[in-house]
Amino acid sequence: MGERFPGGVISKTPPTVTGPTDGEGGSASGVWSLDEVLGYEKAGAWPKGLLPRELYAWGYNFSGQVGDNTTTYRSSPVQVDSDTTWQSASSWNHTVSLKLNGSLWAWGTGGDGQLGLNNITKRSSPVQVGALTNWAQVSAGDNFSASVKTDGSLWVWGKNGKGQLALSDAVDKSSPVQLGALTNWAQISCGQDHCAAIKTDGTLWSWGDGANGKLGLNVSVPFPGTVSRSSPVQIGSLTNWSSVSAGTSRSGAIKTDGTLWCWGFNQSGQLGDNTVVTRSSPVQIGSDTNWKSVSHALAQTAHTGAVKTNGQLYMWGYGGNGAMGTNITTVYISSPVQIGSLTNWSTIKAGFRHNVSVKTDGTLWTWGRNDRGTLGDDTTISRSSPIQVGSLTNWSFATAGTYTNAAIIRG
Repeated sequence: MGERFPGGVISKTPPTVTGPTDGEGGSASGVWSLDEVLGYEKAGAWPKGLLPRELYAWGYNFSGQVGDNTTTYRSSPVQVDSDTTWQSASSWNHTVSLKLNGSLWAWGTGGDGQLGLNNITKRSSPVQVGALTNWAQVSAGDNFSASVKTDGSLWVWGKNGKGQLALSDAVDKSSPVQLGALTNWAQISCGQDHCAAIKTDGTLWSWGDGANGKLGLNVSVPFPGTVSRSSPVQIGSLTNWSSVSAGTSRSGAIKTDGTLWCWGFNQSGQLGDNTVVTRSSPVQIGSDTNWKSVSHALAQTAHTGAVKTNGQLYMWGYGGNGAMGTNITTVYISSPVQIGSLTNWSTIKAGFRHNVSVKTDGTLWTWGRNDRGTLGDDTTISRSSPIQVGSLTNWSFATAGTYTNAAIIRG
């Protein structure tokens, strides 16, 4: 089926399923969302059709980030409109989301054009971005957004003061603009003011603000100096990168051989290389070759989470507010520490000082800072170890923003 990464596989072919539709067997190819892949795998067969998918959100809602047409904080998940065709979402201070028909939607803070609606108006419920239905993967950064289409083209919009849109200028854009003319982009991940991306040939690229070496270009400038890039620059020359995650001041990526690599700011040990030394180029984290996904938190001094292919969950970095999930609240941990002994973790998304995770049994779990209802457990009590959100067992996708989160329930 091709190399998987959070958001799709390295392919530009539209998703297809061949073979039996109601029994075992069959095959799949094309650009699949991770949610879609997991759904088919969990079913154990190729189902006749895709199940309904409802989108829920919770947490901070000052600018309508929850998307429930209010600005009321929500301490437990509430449904975002009544549509049942949501596919995926990505959040920061705003949310951008895809539906199964390939349409793109946005809501929340809009002051820098990050919603892509050709204005700077905030929205408290989903609004479609244009009329196209060929969007494949989307990522929200800090007041900007980016998306890859099914044809492999990359589109960007929103804040651009540090070149984070890679358009060779510093002009904000309030609607999607194509980045160059290439059609071989596979995955995009937006951080605070920089981006990291992978092409279909397995090469790794970055652009935007370069402070603390977070672009991975082996350029080190003493703080507060920076080397920014307003157009994509390749990180090294390797062609075996599989998935990438950009955070506030650092990034991480996994290769096709299952090794994990991180770079950027490291004062809290958030790179996981057993040091607190900032790195301006990728360094391997340990020697394991079974890493599945990695997520960097949306804070300068923060934490990192990752899941292995065997279902184990690991955390490292700053433990304030219980974000490490280890019952420790203030310790810096500079190398990966397993959270419990369970082997049924499926995904991890790191927010500002909290985390959201889905297990293989379809349960939803959160931990960390909770003063704005961020954990969704109907309280404002921070948690230093994972707690289950409700009792449902059909959660299939979750994403974490600064204080607002979103997740999808499969019918």
